[in-house]
Amino acid sequence: MITGHLLDSLSARPFLRGERVLDVGTGAGFPGLPLAIVEPDRSFTLMDSNNKKVMFVEHIAGLLGLANVTAVKARTEGFAPGKGFDTVIARAVAALPRLVEIAGHHVGEGGVFVALKGRYPAEELEQMPDTWESSVRQINVPGLEAGSRHAVLIERK
Repeated sequence: MITGHLLDSLSARPFLRGERVLDVGTGAGFPGLPLAIVEPDRSFTLMDSNNKKVMFVEHIAGLLGLANVTAVKARTEGFAPGKGFDTVIARAVAALPRLVEIAGHHVGEGGVFVALKGRYPAEELEQMPDTWESSVRQINVPGLEAGSRHAVLIERK
């Protein structure tokens, strides 16, 4: 739990940009809740289509007193917050081309989409639409095999 979820979530911290962060497909609140704890000056929207998971995230955010967390029950395709996010982040949600298809529109001007992946996603990168550019950073998570985690930083061209 500590290594595979908490430390893995926190490994995305250096890649966050701006004040507004959207965690797409947050599930039980990863990576959004751990990041919200260590980044109290940023606003985190944690979104999932499963009501039970959203209720759990709301409950935990309340117990921890995380005023910077908003939990939203929605599918990313239908979510319309009215303004883009500085950082959109996803962990174990979908292949890169599908991620930008369903959630890329949430990345605000000058923003970044941070996709947390396991092994280097060479095949997924080859299939990315040419309207996006990406760079990959290897992440070292204590307790996990070296080279087993990567952050794909995706930005509009």
